[in-house]
Formats: sequence, C-alpha cells, structure tokens
Amino acid sequence: MNAPVKTDNAELIVPEGVFAETVLSVTHYTDHLFRFRMTRPAGFRFRSGEFAMIGLMVEGKPIYRAYSIASPSWDEELEFFSIKVPNGPLTQHLQRIQPGDKVLMRKKPTGTLVLDALTPGKRLYMFSTGTGIAPFASLIRDPETYEKFEEVILTHTCREVAELKYGFDLVDEIKNHEFLAELVGDKLKHYATVTREDYPFKGRITDLVENGKMFTDLGVPPLDPAIDRGMICGSTAMLKDTKALLEKAGLTEGANNKPAEFVIERAFVG
Repeated sequence: MNAPVKTDNAELIVPEGVFAETVLSVTHYTDHLFRFRMTRPAGFRFRSGEFAMIGLMVEGKPIYRAYSIASPSWDEELEFFSIKVPNGPLTQHLQRIQPGDKVLMRKKPTGTLVLDALTPGKRLYMFSTGTGIAPFASLIRDPETYEKFEEVILTHTCREVAELKYGFDLVDEIKNHEFLAELVGDKLKHYATVTREDYPFKGRITDLVENGKMFTDLGVPPLDPAIDRGMICGSTAMLKDTKALLEKAGLTEGANNKPAEFVIERAFVG
C-alpha cells in the first residue's frame, strides 16, 4: 500500500499485535502543531500519563513513534498532540490525516509519567515544553490526580504565544466539564511562558525556577522535597536542566518500581 493513510483503493493490512483505529477529528493549532482524536480499541487499558507506539503504513511498511496519550484513562476516545516535521519519517504523513483515516497503534502502553511512580505529596509540578504537555493533558483530566494532590501546577513553555493554545484549551475544557469542573475547582494552576515573543510570562522554565520568578508569580514557596513532587516532559536539554534543579532542591528521581519525588519521560523528544 503506497498511500500512508488512505484506504479507498486498497485494503489496510494490519500487522499482528497492532490495533488499526479510525481518526475522528483533527485540529491544527499552528504550522507546527496539531491534535487528533481517534477511536479507542475495546479492552485497551492504560494509566494516565503513559505513551503508546502509534504509526502509519508508509510504502507498505509500518512506521511507529512513541506518542504520549493525551486523553485521560477514562475517556472513550484517544487523543494525541503532535509536532509537524516536514521530513519526519512519520509526522510528514501523520500531519495530513483526516477523519475516517486509519492509524496504527501497538497494544501495550508504557511510561514513567504515572502517579504510581511518585511518593505521596501535597503539590505536584508538571514541567513541559512544546508537545511535552501531552501526558499532562491526560493527567490533569484524571480525577485520581486531584485525589492524591492538593495543588497541581502545569507549566508549559513554548517559543511563540500561538503554541500555547492547546494548553489553554485544556484548562477551559476542565472548567466547563460536567464533573471535572467541580472536582478540580481551584486546585489546578496553569503557568504558560514563551521564549521568543513578548508575553506577561517570558523565559525558559528552568530560568524562572532558578531565579524564583515562577514561585513569586504563582504565590507558592520554593521547592520542598517534603511536600513537592515533579514530572518532566520536554526536549532533551530541558529534561537535563530541570532534573538538575529538582535534585538541587533535594528531590530524588523515581520510577515505576521505585517511587520517589520526581519522574522524567525520556521516550519523548520534541
């Protein structure tokens, strides 16, 4: 099959152990960012914050990449938030999908950005850049997050203001949701910053943590390993720098088999 997603004239051959799901909607935010929702396979289970391997058939071969599932575990559909890479092996095709097209997904989700990998705490920080907000899109819409933490702070840093829209849409969705609005209340704080345009909150999140401006802006005390927990998802440099700041504050990195004060998703690059 030569066409990556169209199946009008050829039957899609689905590899063994793989789901083939139908695209339900596509939203393009900028020339570089888009969201899509697709059907959820019957019996597919995941923990909010995990990622799945999704892909397309390209020239008769499946191509997969790791994508955080942006929808919460209770959602009847699956949502993903993606960058557009002009010559990316997968994204150059994925960015052209339309409702009705088929997307492949391997059956086993995984990942470290899950609540089980953190020890109990009071305040949860979710540090994200770019499409690294995707796993947190799942977690901020999961009731369990607010059962475990009194305060949830989502930080999202992008180059341009237009790239922040997905995050603002998420928060608006929660505020207007039939049961999440009351459950979340004022527990969720959204701290959006940009690095290349004028904006009330400007700068790299690592700089804003290090110089204390983030804490001042949010009206919260500096990081305290006794009560603060963290999750990090973003570019490789951002992961390294944010990890160093959390460790400097006394927090220890955890994992699924060894919960601690913060976790990192290293499968993500964007």
